[in-house]
Amino acid sequence: MAHEKNHDYHILQPSLWPFIGGVAAFVMLFGAVLWMHGSGPWLFGAGFIAVLYVMFGWWSDTITESKAGDHTPVVQIGLRYGFILFIMSEVMFFAAWFWSFFKHAMYPMGPESPLVDGQWPPAGIETFDPWHLPLINTLILLCSGAAATWAHHALVHENNRKDMRTGLILAIALGVIFTAFQIYEYSHAAFGFAGNIYGANFFMATGFHGAHVVIGTIFLTVCLLRLQNGDFTPQKHVGFEAAAWYWHFVDVVWLFLFAAIYVWGG
Repeated sequence: MAHEKNHDYHILQPSLWPFIGGVAAFVMLFGAVLWMHGSGPWLFGAGFIAVLYVMFGWWSDTITESKAGDHTPVVQIGLRYGFILFIMSEVMFFAAWFWSFFKHAMYPMGPESPLVDGQWPPAGIETFDPWHLPLINTLILLCSGAAATWAHHALVHENNRKDMRTGLILAIALGVIFTAFQIYEYSHAAFGFAGNIYGANFFMATGFHGAHVVIGTIFLTVCLLRLQNGDFTPQKHVGFEAAAWYWHFVDVVWLFLFAAIYVWGG
């Protein structure tokens, strides 16, 4: 009776996942540095696989804890706050790329004076027409976000798992199509990553967004698999809610990228 739980908080058991995750991340980073210096991708690949293993194992334990009843309403609030802070850190991450793009667009460095001789985009750069494939991709991603919202509404307000499944499948499929179109666009770019600041900014900003689309698509796919496994109820669905928030964040970032880089910056 002395050890009986009389509170709503989750006291975590000792775990090696944080330590293993830190080691795996260090190996991946160190391997990336060696790869950039011509040593090959093997150490980076080993670290990357280890990071994926930690993600799978750690989050599997989190799901098990939820099923065991450890995720009380108070704990769920904490999980939501934590994910909101994570998204805020992602916002600042993209702010760096926007800052670099706007700085070079408004003060392009010329051979003599950055204000008089500068030109943006740099001479010889043929930018994408924003009203063709970029606009189509914008509509695709917005429709995918709407499908994710439909899936969330079907679960929370109707407890309709069939519609939730359909919404998730549609959101995932549109995410895959967006990624395919982005790869097609990259393959037809008239400029490269190296040699000019416009290309570097363009590919870093849109490329990191593309990586987030891939991660978000995987996130939604995991939610679909968990749904098939009988997880999620209108009262307990923090994992899916986090995936939907992340997907909407990806939507909003793309709208800013489309307006700033494709329309204004082009």
